[in-house]
Amino acid sequence: MEYLVAARSAVARAIIAALLFAAFALPAMARDYRHFMIGDRDAPTPGPVSPGLLLMGGGDRNFDVMRWFMKKAGNGHLVVLRASQGNEVGEEFYEQVGGILSVETFVFKNRRPSNDPKILASLARADGIFIAGGDQARYVRYWKGTPVAEALDAHVRAGKPIGGTSAGLAILGEYLYGAMDGGSLRSPEALADPLGAANTIETDFLHIERLKGVVTDTHFKERDRLGRLFAFLAKAEAMTGTPRRSLIGLGVDESAALAVEADGSGRIYATDPGGIAWLVRGGFAETQAAGKPLSLRRVDVTGIGPGSVVHLPEGRVDAPVFQRAYRATGGRLQEVAPMMLVIHGGAGVERRDMTPDGERDARAALELALRRGHAELKAGKSALDAVTAAIAVLEDDPHFNAGRGAVFTHDGRNELDASLMDGLTRKAGAVAGVHRVRNPILLARAILERSEHVMMVGDGAEAFAREQGVELVDPAWFRTEKRWQQLQRRLREKEQGAADHGRPGRRFTGTVGAVALDTRGALAAGTSTGGMTDKRYGRVGDAPIIGAGTWADDACAFSGTGWGEFYIRAAAAHAVCARMRYLNEDPAEAGQAVINVDIPALGGDGGAIVLGADGRIGLPFNTEGMFRGWIGADGVPHVAIYAADPLPPPPVP
Repeated sequence: MEYLVAARSAVARAIIAALLFAAFALPAMARDYRHFMIGDRDAPTPGPVSPGLLLMGGGDRNFDVMRWFMKKAGNGHLVVLRASQGNEVGEEFYEQVGGILSVETFVFKNRRPSNDPKILASLARADGIFIAGGDQARYVRYWKGTPVAEALDAHVRAGKPIGGTSAGLAILGEYLYGAMDGGSLRSPEALADPLGAANTIETDFLHIERLKGVVTDTHFKERDRLGRLFAFLAKAEAMTGTPRRSLIGLGVDESAALAVEADGSGRIYATDPGGIAWLVRGGFAETQAAGKPLSLRRVDVTGIGPGSVVHLPEGRVDAPVFQRAYRATGGRLQEVAPMMLVIHGGAGVERRDMTPDGERDARAALELALRRGHAELKAGKSALDAVTAAIAVLEDDPHFNAGRGAVFTHDGRNELDASLMDGLTRKAGAVAGVHRVRNPILLARAILERSEHVMMVGDGAEAFAREQGVELVDPAWFRTEKRWQQLQRRLREKEQGAADHGRPGRRFTGTVGAVALDTRGALAAGTSTGGMTDKRYGRVGDAPIIGAGTWADDACAFSGTGWGEFYIRAAAAHAVCARMRYLNEDPAEAGQAVINVDIPALGGDGGAIVLGADGRIGLPFNTEGMFRGWIGADGVPHVAIYAADPLPPPPVP
């Protein structure tokens, strides 16, 4: 009897404990999250469930893409996760979009419900999961490293669709901006200090294979978020270890949604014709410094529109709406030309010395040089390759005062000079006073790449050329009747005491040169010349002198043509690029100040080609004509000879 009493007492205590738990624990748990249910959760899913990713930019829902998502979920049962507000998304999906049997919504208030069996069971049972907008920091704090995160990964591995909008999209990539400091980082602040504490990049949250190596962002165009996505990528790549991995950024406009199939192919749905996604190619070569502005020579950005197809995770885009390149410097973004090549065939051109056939042939040669250099850029080769290729064409053409068309010295010889500079490395090579090097620019390239020196002269330079396999020719190769007669006329004029009218540099001068911007954002410059007719005593002008006739750095490339003594005295090439760097002048302004003001003030004349890192150009000259031209990414050459010749400027980025 005592045993029965004791047993009944124990049962009573257990019942009381259970009631107390129900009275206190369950309300406490209910305070941790809110739960909403619409529709018949027990009805069988009518269609097949298949993989899919829905990446929405944060604006109004596009019902067409939502129906795509519902179909991926077999038109069955959705679970909506969020950490603020209530059942608004569930009601919209069920009542307005339609095509589903039920929508179950869980609104988290803290981290504790991430272990709740009821929530985990609903996630396991769901045909599709949608993560609403809000504050991604809450999602990171509430779900990272919990069974909820594991359930989301398991859902995707099981071949079921998942989607998100705004903050719900922001957390889906392998690396993500967590906004963990309670703010929302704007592009100017992110560009000013990409490694700073405010750029709170998280990883090891979700592990979705099609978003491996991807950093996402939303409200993209509307909130000017391109700059901060660059910063996200820079910091995320710094976190990938050694060697650093290349990542891609994916920004989605508010009016756009990207629907990604099981094979990784994604298409845009948009409520506005201008709504797109932006793919930012990472793999940045530059290492950023803490507390310093973002510094990137070139970042490629591709637009993904309704007619495009993006392939994830590699980031290849078919039929893009645009392909742009940007440069980050001093905390600012600057759109740059994808590629650019500018050439000159010398200033000092005078109509009285030209014939219609000569003009036609010179234009054809300029176009050929542009196409040769452009082919190098299009093939992904360096600016140095493009400059070398273009100048070699002009050196082999007798219409220009370089290589085969070089003028004669007082002693009736051809003495050739050239220089080349790589703006990426500041390496340079130069040669002066050679007589048998077919293409002096190739010898300058060999000096730049395969010697410890910058300049070589005369017989020593030719000995080096022979060792390096640079082609040597008989000096007769360079002789042209036109240049020989120029020398004879010049000698007669001197004998007769004819005056130069104070401008000997304008007569019978010329040089060839090229400047290029490649697809990496690197610049290069080169110059080649036969000097001045009737030069004596081993005279060397500006063409082979780095800083006078040639210069390239990370912001500017310059090649000059004119009266070399004054270019040397003005340090013309460096002066132009210094004005661009320190006075923030564009190539046209800086070129005008030095070539058309400073040098004439000293008594000289000539011209130049100037190229900025953004693809803008300057073509200053103060003679009757200057052979010149440019070619951009479209591969169409543009050339001119005289000052009055029409020459359309490159499109401004």
